[in-house]
Amino acid sequence: MMGNLTLFLVQWGLTSLSLWVASYIFSGLRFADGGSLLIAALVLGFANAIVKPLLILLTLPLTVVTMGLFLLVVNALVLMLVSAVVSGFTISSFWTAFFASIFISLFSLFVSGLVF
Repeated sequence: MMGNLTLFLVQWGLTSLSLWVASYIFSGLRFADGGSLLIAALVLGFANAIVKPLLILLTLPLTVVTMGLFLLVVNALVLMLVSAVVSGFTISSFWTAFFASIFISLFSLFVSGLVF
């Protein structure tokens, strides 16, 4: 069984890999350097753990009305929040964040399935 620190580091690495691959697929998603990529992955992990549940709770009625599809918008907003907080990480538009967040989620799920 992996220790908590090892599990955290592996998840951070997988998130970094997902962001890095997404930056090559989506031209509107850019990193200034490797440091901003690693910091963005770390902040994205914290945002997914802290901010995203609050946003889901606040937008629950809208999420229910749209049968869960509004969660895709929440994912894009969290990614845009991370780009606003981390210098060196830019997203050109909401739609880039929208489709990149879908890709990052699916790619992370796939790679996590291979690793774990």
